[in-house]
Amino acid sequence: MIYSQTLTFALVGTAAVVAAAGGAYRHQLPESAARDSGIVRVVLLGTGTPIPDPGRSGPSTAMIVRGTSYLVDAGPGVVRRAAAAAGRDSLPALRVANLRYLFLTHLHSDHTLGLPDVILTPAVMHRKGPLQLFGPPGTQAMVTNILRAYAQDIDLRIHGLERGDSTAYRVIVHEIHPGIVYRDSNVTVTAFAVAHGSWRHAYGYRFDAQGKSVVISGDTGPTDAIVEACHGCDVLVHEVYSKKGFDRLDSASRRYHSTFHTSAVELADLATRARPKLLILSHILFFGESADEILAEVSSRYRGNTVIGEDLAAYDAGGGDSTRRR
Repeated sequence: MIYSQTLTFALVGTAAVVAAAGGAYRHQLPESAARDSGIVRVVLLGTGTPIPDPGRSGPSTAMIVRGTSYLVDAGPGVVRRAAAAAGRDSLPALRVANLRYLFLTHLHSDHTLGLPDVILTPAVMHRKGPLQLFGPPGTQAMVTNILRAYAQDIDLRIHGLERGDSTAYRVIVHEIHPGIVYRDSNVTVTAFAVAHGSWRHAYGYRFDAQGKSVVISGDTGPTDAIVEACHGCDVLVHEVYSKKGFDRLDSASRRYHSTFHTSAVELADLATRARPKLLILSHILFFGESADEILAEVSSRYRGNTVIGEDLAAYDAGGGDSTRRR
């Protein structure tokens, strides 16, 4: 099954119009995108957690393929991080006005607090076209309420002296289920279910593009779904927590984190079976330990190429020695 249902939210003035449509979502990209570089790039816009670490914005990863960006999750700070990456690394796909595709893994606050920013700020900056938003059941309700909350702002920006483009403020929501959820001339995106505690709908995503494959775990406990989705993929971006730090937590905290997340030791065993050419650690719960300690925990049981993710780090999805950090 590709979709159980696709819901489209269109803002007309301040009124909401909701329509249902079926079928897979396919999109025709502009010719300019197809002419850009064929390199598949992974950019970490946010590697943090709900903990307000100033050095790590909320979870968000960008895939860049032939001049088009595809965001996974929208943690706090996502738009500013995209702007920083666009300017620092000369990545026009991440200019704010070019943020048009967003995939949500699940609806936890640390993955969605940046959603109003992704909806509104690129519109203010003259996004050409609506935001295409893919997420689990419940995404439509979240977007509807965000747009209601900002109805006065949107109305004034469109009909006031700014004379904003109403199309830029539209959000087209696709509530998805596991399977192929998006395809264009650049990428095929497949969602798969992961085990994130008591969340009914939590997904990881696999991007296939230009002969490369990138898997983004989302928030998850250890699950064979990652192994099956990666299966020798070029890049696996996976969440992690320190086992050493975890062992010092109280019993209630250990019960929670062991159900919702993946320890460095568990990830090492999983990666050994998944065989990614590059493993990137993200959504990092340090629990008082250092980045080097967490890397050592993984490396003690996994011999593959592994890096600790940092905000604004960028990698070319080539695998092995051809994978570069910018």
